[in-house]
Amino acid sequence: MSSTVYYKQNRLKQLRAFCRVVQSGSISQAAEGLFLSQPTVTLQIQALERDMDIHLFERRGPQIELTPHGEVLYRLAQPLVEGMDNLEDSFHAHLGNLESGELNIAAGESTILYILPALMKQFARTYPGIRLKLHNVTGRDGMAMLRADEADIAVGSMIDVPEDMVYQPMVDYSPYLITPHGHSLAEKRTPSLEDISHYGLILPPRHLATWRIVELVFSQRGLEFNVSLEAGGWEVIKKYVEIGMGISIVTGVCLTGEENLEFRTLEQYFPNRSYGLVMRKGKFLTPQAECFIGMMDERYSFEGEIRADSIT
Repeated sequence: MSSTVYYKQNRLKQLRAFCRVVQSGSISQAAEGLFLSQPTVTLQIQALERDMDIHLFERRGPQIELTPHGEVLYRLAQPLVEGMDNLEDSFHAHLGNLESGELNIAAGESTILYILPALMKQFARTYPGIRLKLHNVTGRDGMAMLRADEADIAVGSMIDVPEDMVYQPMVDYSPYLITPHGHSLAEKRTPSLEDISHYGLILPPRHLATWRIVELVFSQRGLEFNVSLEAGGWEVIKKYVEIGMGISIVTGVCLTGEENLEFRTLEQYFPNRSYGLVMRKGKFLTPQAECFIGMMDERYSFEGEIRADSIT
């Protein structure tokens, strides 16, 4: 083996170790993920620093953080390492032969229940050889998985997009007031926020976006709202509204028209909610992820903007 070939192979190993340390935030975790010893990974990082005459990490207590040089190298190296690691799949994909590999998708419960089922079924039928992994996580945990390369893509709804993420909205849903049958608000065609403020609301947990949006809209109009029950998950909320525990403001994504509830649009007060793709900036997309994104884009481009307007 020539010295040039050996140098290139060794450099790829060094860069792979470097990227894994950045993603995991720990040399020991990187070593475990690479099936190497911790001293081996440390030596690879040190050799990379020596060869390039730069310092890649600095320690701050138990944490290690990238230096400015390290940040630049990571942005350049990460897509190269992922590209090499996925070269075989990419090659077969370009030949139209995508029969293996894995696709990891991070998503919240609403997305998993209402957005993804048809897409997952279509993808599994089209590419039966690809292993699908669906991770039921919060938005914050989903972004952590993207940063650690534990998920290829995330699908969900975002309001605040971090600088290292890209959010591509694909579909919008309208806001709705839901009440039990026979509720006094069901007699009003267009209930006002003041009307709603007199009744107890059933809302998702306080730390989620729905609560923040409700709080903002009511406060902008100088109104207060009452919460009779805090509950996680749209299906749970619909059930407790149905049995008379309160009313709720929901996103139309969760409404099928088969619920035993009354619906009134609140588009005049609340913004529509978008759902779409979340990706880490600069991330190399595997052929499996590219195929899923293409399928999702085709589906929503064909259907156009989806709303729950048929629900009355």
